[in-house]
This record gives sequence, structure tokens and C-alpha cells, in this order.
Amino acid sequence: MSLQIYNTTRRDISESLLSGIVTTVLQEEGFLLESLVAVYCGNKMIHRINREFLQHDYPTDTITFSYSKGPEIDGEFYISLDAVEENSTRFKVSFNEELMRVTIHSALHLAGYQDEKDEERKVMQEKEAFYLKRFVTPST
Repeated sequence: MSLQIYNTTRRDISESLLSGIVTTVLQEEGFLLESLVAVYCGNKMIHRINREFLQHDYPTDTITFSYSKGPEIDGEFYISLDAVEENSTRFKVSFNEELMRVTIHSALHLAGYQDEKDEERKVMQEKEAFYLKRFVTPST
């Protein structure tokens, strides 16, 4: 099992909490963690990745790449802390709550959930809410 978390920003984030979230989601969805790299970055980096790999010329909150075959998770995800900050303001939640939600979202993508169609998005949002309840505390 290998989970590597990198923070390329100056913002403090709880790597132990984020690691626990990813591990919990994947285990409870029936997967084993083989090798995962999680990069918390800024809009500049995620914009470049989005343009290079997905041909989308804009920043986004998260991009997930899965290389898994079977129940062992092998992949990477990138989360823009700038986008998390913008989303937290827009949705009127704390930065940490939105960071947890986007981290859960990324883990769910690794577990095979999609969000391109309305029904898929609904299932994804329900799963996010389910896991978020377990990690959000009044001080979050």
C-alpha cells in the first residue's frame, strides 16, 4: 500500500486527515490501495494538466487518472486548492469541508464512479454527502 501526498502550495493542509479520507472511501467501496499519488496544487498547475491531457483550457477543482485493473487502486489525482477556495466561497462552506468533499470526489472517481450524466452525478453527490458526514466536525 502506497499513498503519497504532495502539497505544492504554501497553504497548510492536514495530510493525515486527507490520507484517512482516501483510505476509508476506497476500502469501504471494496478496493485495495496499491499505489496512489495525490497532488494538492494551484490553478496554474491544474490548468496545464487539464489542457495537456483533457484538452480543456481552464482550471478545475480536480483531475483524476486511474490506471487500475481490478480491485487494486493504482492512480493519481490533482486537486487545485485555489479552486477549492473559490468553491468554498460559492457554496458557503469552510475551506476544509470543501477540501474534504473534493478529496472524496477524487477517491470515488478512482473507485469507478463517474459524473458526466445527471444520474451519475446524483449518485456521486449522494456518496460524497455520505462520506463527508463522517469527517466533518463542527470546527471544520
